[in-house]
Amino acid sequence: MPMISAGLYVVATPIGNLEDLSLRAVNILQNVNLVLAEDSRHSRKLLKHYGIHTPVLAYHDHNERQLVPEVIERIRTGKSVALISDAGTPLISDPGYKLVTAVHAEGFCIIPVPGPSALICALSVAGLPTDRFVFEGFLPGKQHARQQRLSELEVESRTLVFYEVPHRICSCMEDMLDCFGADRIATLAKELTKKFETIRRGTLGDLLNWLQGDPLRQKGEFVLLVQGNSKVAANAGISEATRVLDILLQTLSVKDAVNIAAGILRYNKNSLYQLALELTGKKNKVSD
Repeated sequence: MPMISAGLYVVATPIGNLEDLSLRAVNILQNVNLVLAEDSRHSRKLLKHYGIHTPVLAYHDHNERQLVPEVIERIRTGKSVALISDAGTPLISDPGYKLVTAVHAEGFCIIPVPGPSALICALSVAGLPTDRFVFEGFLPGKQHARQQRLSELEVESRTLVFYEVPHRICSCMEDMLDCFGADRIATLAKELTKKFETIRRGTLGDLLNWLQGDPLRQKGEFVLLVQGNSKVAANAGISEATRVLDILLQTLSVKDAVNIAAGILRYNKNSLYQLALELTGKKNKVSD
């Protein structure tokens, strides 16, 4: 049997398709002393599928505070413990934060065993910018609080990623239409890696109409990705370019300032050149 060092192993598990469990994850789960599972009954199905007979202990929001000292003591005595959630990567909208923090505080070994994540899975196929994004998890269940949070995100220029449950998906999207507008581009990823996996991209208005067209479409687990506010992004880009060029033009020619700014900002040189001419023109008028 492979030697497993004492410590906490944070193990990602499939979000639907059981074949997505990595070979490394199987090895870890087979050989640790204990598996902490968000729902032990749910996780035993996965462990049974792979012939894993490691003892399982339920670990969730309601008993996390009580169990942390016990788990810390197990690791202190040389035991190895794996943390898994019902699906995907632990701590991503799942329990485990208090335990991971406590393990760090004690200076014990903590080992990530990467794998499936609905967040990353959905981003990879959304057809939306992925270089910068914001993960919001589940929005508030009450409408007023949800609308308030969405209004705070209305000016966010990065791609927005949300998780949502079946009974709230339509009301959530209705609030998004009110806040972001029906024409904002979005992608709805439903039941990822499962039999009825569905990925649809369109405007928020189109996606809501599609959902409301058949009650069956409202069932399952959802990841909703919304394009950031492009107007804010463009304004922010112009503002930053103006700031950089304004500094450079104090000591450099237009050509040199544009070349340096293009390297710093990675913007189109022609656009920067036009902006630089506008800035120098304004300065000349002021000096006149």
